[in-house]
Amino acid sequence: MTDTNESTAVRAILFDNDGTLVDTHDLLLASFRHATHKVLGSALPDEVLMAKVGQPLAVQMRDFSDDPAVQNELLRVYREFNHAHHDEAVTLFPGVRDGLERLREAGFSMGVVTSKMSPLAKHGLEILGVAEYFDCLVGANSCEHHKPHPEPVELGAKLLGMSASECAFVGDSPFDMEAGREAGCITAAVLWGMFPETRLAAERPTHACGTFDELVDALLSHREPRRAR
Repeated sequence: MTDTNESTAVRAILFDNDGTLVDTHDLLLASFRHATHKVLGSALPDEVLMAKVGQPLAVQMRDFSDDPAVQNELLRVYREFNHAHHDEAVTLFPGVRDGLERLREAGFSMGVVTSKMSPLAKHGLEILGVAEYFDCLVGANSCEHHKPHPEPVELGAKLLGMSASECAFVGDSPFDMEAGREAGCITAAVLWGMFPETRLAAERPTHACGTFDELVDALLSHREPRRAR
């Protein structure tokens, strides 16, 4: 692990997707409810269904059954429902578009590191009109290990031509904070996502932000000074 501090200069920003940029909470919960009811024939508590949001779906399904065949069926039914309702259900969180524009104007390179499969994540960003802001997208299918392992964050930094220590990582889950911290990034926890502030605070983020404007201000405080020409 590489330690970071608030004086570290940042050249690039990597964002989690669901719960950070894109509001998918209701869609994810509905998809979990549908899949577990249809495959298991039972209703699990919402807190159990959402406990590991932020990790790949295949990992989450292991909490609902020890049988690999049942896990695969849960995954299939979840995705069938989720994809059918995706486009009308996803929205940007308030301030995201304007905030991304501010960050682009400030000269940051930006990318997305998500535990969602990259084609669906890319599609969501496209239909919401913000895909143009991102120079890379790392999904669950992009690398061997997944958050909270630092590999996807390190890969995102590499795709932007940076070291992870030159990046900030922004997310709404403890898995995001752990992955970013272990990669050596400055970390920013957003408080509008899937997890309570107490869970995020336990991961010692560099910043905890209640609005996207507050997040942008925090990231701008780490901006690398522009070089004189």
